[in-house]
Amino acid sequence: MADEAKAKGNAAFSAGDYTDAIRHFTDAINLAPTNHVLYSNRSAAYASLNQFSEALTDAKKTVDLKPDWSKGYSRLGAAHHGLRQYDDAVSAYKKGLEVDPNNETLKSGLTDAQSAAAASRSRDSARGGPANNLFGDAFGPDMLAKLTADPSTRMFMQQPDFVNMMMDLQRNPSNLNLYLKDQRVMQALSVLLNVKMQSPSGSGFGDDVEMPDSPPKERKRPAYEAEPVKEKKREPEPEPEPELMDDEEREVKERKAQAQKEKEAGNAAYKKKDFDTAIEHYTKAIELDDCDISFLTNRAAVYLEMAKYDECIKDCEKAVERGRELRSDYKMVARALTRKGTALVKMAKTSKDYEPAIETFQKALTEHRNPDTLKKLNDAERAKKELEQQEYYDPELAEKEREKGNEYFKEQKYPDAIRHYTEALRRNPKDPKAYSNRAACYTKLGAMPEGLKDAEKCIEIDPKFSKGYTRKGAIQFFMKEFDKALETYQEGLKHDPQNPELLEGVRSCVQQINRASRGDLTPDELKERQAKAMQDPEIQNILTDPVMAQVLKDLQENPKAAQDHMKNPSVMNKIQKLISAGIVQMR
Repeated sequence: MADEAKAKGNAAFSAGDYTDAIRHFTDAINLAPTNHVLYSNRSAAYASLNQFSEALTDAKKTVDLKPDWSKGYSRLGAAHHGLRQYDDAVSAYKKGLEVDPNNETLKSGLTDAQSAAAASRSRDSARGGPANNLFGDAFGPDMLAKLTADPSTRMFMQQPDFVNMMMDLQRNPSNLNLYLKDQRVMQALSVLLNVKMQSPSGSGFGDDVEMPDSPPKERKRPAYEAEPVKEKKREPEPEPEPELMDDEEREVKERKAQAQKEKEAGNAAYKKKDFDTAIEHYTKAIELDDCDISFLTNRAAVYLEMAKYDECIKDCEKAVERGRELRSDYKMVARALTRKGTALVKMAKTSKDYEPAIETFQKALTEHRNPDTLKKLNDAERAKKELEQQEYYDPELAEKEREKGNEYFKEQKYPDAIRHYTEALRRNPKDPKAYSNRAACYTKLGAMPEGLKDAEKCIEIDPKFSKGYTRKGAIQFFMKEFDKALETYQEGLKHDPQNPELLEGVRSCVQQINRASRGDLTPDELKERQAKAMQDPEIQNILTDPVMAQVLKDLQENPKAAQDHMKNPSVMNKIQKLISAGIVQMR
């Protein structure tokens, strides 16, 4: 139950529904309060909603439960960072790296926390004067949004070097002097401060800023003085600078492009069934770019074709883990899980081996309900059940269980007898005797539908087994379906013409049918038989047949026409059924 709630929480988290994810993770925690992974997952969900206090509480619980798990410290550091407790965040990441020194997530988190801590200290020291306070406020959390929204700075946001400068100023406003010679920065300040900025002079930027509501530097001209007309010179518009890209970004872009080429080469080799070459190309793609899990799932597909199932499963598990870290498309994660489940099915040798495959398919469906995955799940469940039956099959033990059932039957302990007959059928589901014997037990207990079902199964397994017909006929007789019982006994006589039980069954059915035709039934018997017959679909069809309606009318009003109808075997058979049911009486 906890795993099911956890899977639902993971699915909601992947879909971006963090509130629902928290609810499911909470349900899972209530069921498994010592599972550190559940607290870690809920901490991530809280952090995604900016509820960092709750995220911190869960992160601390994660570390308490599993001090040697690096991801717990990653959650702890992220929560402290969200609360702007940068020194605590640095401490958390450092502790995590003591556990897992090569963890890239912890290294990245530590770098960010250290930068944030340094920027925070710089802001605190830089905001001593009014002007510095003003500039510090300009580089607030909505800085990039303001610059993107304003037409005069929007194009700058497409230039990486400009974005890097503004991000540096956001972290440390005291670095402004480093960028004052860049006209783009001056224009950005104009937008962020909502003032007109002049080019910097040698005296420093403080003298060139016109503060809002500041006193004018020159006397305003009286209203009656005409302002001298000055010819305005149209300054040429600056040409947009080409998009700049630092060496690191250029290298990343080139590596991603090369990785895609390797993937395409791998796909081409896969189609040609040149699996070794495909593996080489996909491996190179993974080395070049570890942020695209399709390289892993593609290589897993090749391993699956090569019957290298352990390698396939390893790649799928890595794709799922990496996909969670990168918040990849849930369909890609589902594909990796489905491929892993397929490999597990290929490896299955016993019914128990199917259990992890079935669980994996179920997890894949929580990510994305794909029809192909659903079919694979159904096939795996069916194969598991069939293998269980094969593993349990033992005719010798089945015969011993049937004999135990016979002993309890003789002692009239019918429930105990049914238990042993059922076990006998589990050991050998093709034994008609066990079905026949269990049908007899059900009859003794008055469970006629169950007994009828077993008798029919007995006949299905061995159509020449007379006992099956006597069991079925007896049950139908007890249910007062005399015409059906008669058909069953007659069918049995085709295989065993001299069987005394079948012959006696025919005689008893004919006797009961004749009683109805002669009108020998008591009012209560007639009423009961008619009520039961009206529930029979076959009787209902006969009574609603327009042809039979005319036949019944002729039986009452036109004897000559009725005699002609009786010459038709089909009509005669239907009339006989109505008589047996007590619906029609012949006087």
